[in-house]
Amino acid sequence: MTDSPRPRRGRPASRPGPPRTPVTADDLALAVRLAVGLLRQVPPAAWAARAGSLEWDRWETVEHLSDDFFSYAVQLGPSVPPLDGEVPFVWESRRPGGPANAVHADRAAGPTGLLRVLEASGALLVAMVRTSPPRTRAHHVFGVSDPEGFAAMGIVEALVHTHDLACGLGLAWDPPAGLCSRVLARLFPGAPSSLEPWPTLLWSTGRAELPGHPRLTSWRWDGTPRE
Repeated sequence: MTDSPRPRRGRPASRPGPPRTPVTADDLALAVRLAVGLLRQVPPAAWAARAGSLEWDRWETVEHLSDDFFSYAVQLGPSVPPLDGEVPFVWESRRPGGPANAVHADRAAGPTGLLRVLEASGALLVAMVRTSPPRTRAHHVFGVSDPEGFAAMGIVEALVHTHDLACGLGLAWDPPAGLCSRVLARLFPGAPSSLEPWPTLLWSTGRAELPGHPRLTSWRWDGTPRE
């Protein structure tokens, strides 16, 4: 449930590289832990402001990220996961233009409660990735994927939306290069391989320019299971 389900255009050719290192549940757990840790530094007054270039405020963006984790986890949950559609929870917006979520945090619990919802939803996806057989297949809007693919998707959601949330607040957000490299190899095999992984991941998700590569106006990942 990413915020940009659009066709990919203008992507340069990939370059040969070393064998791919799989994305793991531990990678996902690290991404969730780092994101929650940074978001605890968001000032209380900043939660109602827009998150980066998104149309949502910071509170809504964290709800969206929590919902991403939840929706990926529940796709893997049935004994026979659906391949042709989502598990039929009700996804709805709380306002026109807001994110359509099944997960909404109780605003009375404040930012502390909101981040607990995020942490709990992330833990749910970590557990499902860790316990699902590797040959499990489940639906995603970009195509059928596997537990590793859903882990990588969850990491991308965590990293780039934390970037959106940190914009304008002076908070340093520089995820580990190895983590970024693994999800790039898994989901964006056509991305440039000779540049720094974190800026390349931002470029791959339409959030930055790279030297010689203008900012993408549309993008999507490839969650296809890898042999």
